[in-house]
Amino acid sequence: MAAENLSIRIDKESLDKLHYIANHKGRSANSEILMLIKDTIEQHEQEHGKILYKTD
Repeated sequence: MAAENLSIRIDKESLDKLHYIANHKGRSANSEILMLIKDTIEQHEQEHGKILYKTD
């Protein structure tokens, strides 16, 4: 699967806390965000069923 780019806006305090958490887990901030996204998708699919989407 090819990686895509996503830009987000985040306040400094939240970003600093994200870096703190990621560092505590031995991850980069990017890796921590990817894990949070993956966990959110898995939780949603457990509650609502698999997300079906079209790929071009």
